[in-house]
Amino acid sequence: MTNWQKILADSITDPADLPRRFRLARLELRQVAANYPMRINPYFMALIKQASDPLGRQAIPDPAELTDLVCPADPLGEENLSPVPNLVHKYPDRALFLVNSACAMYCRFCTRKRKVGTGRFHIDPATLAAGLRYLEDTPAIRDVLVSGGDPLLLDDDRLEWLLSALRQIPSVEIIRIGTRTPCTLPMRITAKLAKLLKKFHPLYINTHFNHPAEITPQAARACGRLADAGIPLGCQTVLLKGVNDDARVIKNLLHQLLIIRVKPYYLFQTDLSRGTDHFRTPIAAGLAIMRQLHGHTSGLAIPKFAVDLPGGGGKVQLLPDHEVSSGRIHSFRNFQGKCCSYPDPD
Repeated sequence: MTNWQKILADSITDPADLPRRFRLARLELRQVAANYPMRINPYFMALIKQASDPLGRQAIPDPAELTDLVCPADPLGEENLSPVPNLVHKYPDRALFLVNSACAMYCRFCTRKRKVGTGRFHIDPATLAAGLRYLEDTPAIRDVLVSGGDPLLLDDDRLEWLLSALRQIPSVEIIRIGTRTPCTLPMRITAKLAKLLKKFHPLYINTHFNHPAEITPQAARACGRLADAGIPLGCQTVLLKGVNDDARVIKNLLHQLLIIRVKPYYLFQTDLSRGTDHFRTPIAAGLAIMRQLHGHTSGLAIPKFAVDLPGGGGKVQLLPDHEVSSGRIHSFRNFQGKCCSYPDPD
């Protein structure tokens, strides 16, 4: 058993085993975990100061998960967009391939919390083979996002087999991996893993940090290994109430991401996933944060603020409205509040 596998094996999965200093109603949290599994590995647990802090809110079950009467179980309509199990074909030239049902930590706001870490998420050699066949038979798909669960929790041999199989499909030009392990279990990003991934370029990784406190020396080392292997890194942050719904926190996070060579990619409005309503902020809150970023930091640091529309409608990007009047002469209000104009050509 490797170091990261031992750390993962030592995870807390029962609320009764949470540190006593958190002073939680453990019986109530057990009811939550019976519906939506809990897993907090020792690395991430050590970063949590108290249950209500930004990291604790992401990891520790909350009774509010069971009182959500607003959000549906499958917010993005993935089940209806799956021509074969665990493969989602929503966009014409892209597909989402779910290859693992487990994560290094079960985030309480997860889009797939209805099934991640449970027996309801069934992945086996037959489902993987069916997904690969579908990709072979659908040459319009040129870009495959490998996700789950977390693909990087597969062992090296299994991961190499999977990526090799994808690379053998002539129509697949781009492979992307969606993973939170650089944040939640950075010791998984070994030198051996980085060397393995380097063989499958063009390969991109989108990881997931939500708060500056998650950017530790270990996380920086993990991202550095991937970047040194020539893998472009992006970050998909989720806007979460009580975690990062503050422009100062978001700006600090974005700056820290660039320092560890991760490009801020998306700031997502929280998906309408059953059990996550207590994390949601108004869309206006996200737009206000974006307004406080534009002009106040480098464009390199600014992500796209987006909503993944319910029912499989896809992502739409939202921007603060800087235009105050239009016609042949367009008038805008800049980040300083000053009015500027731009004329259309005759």
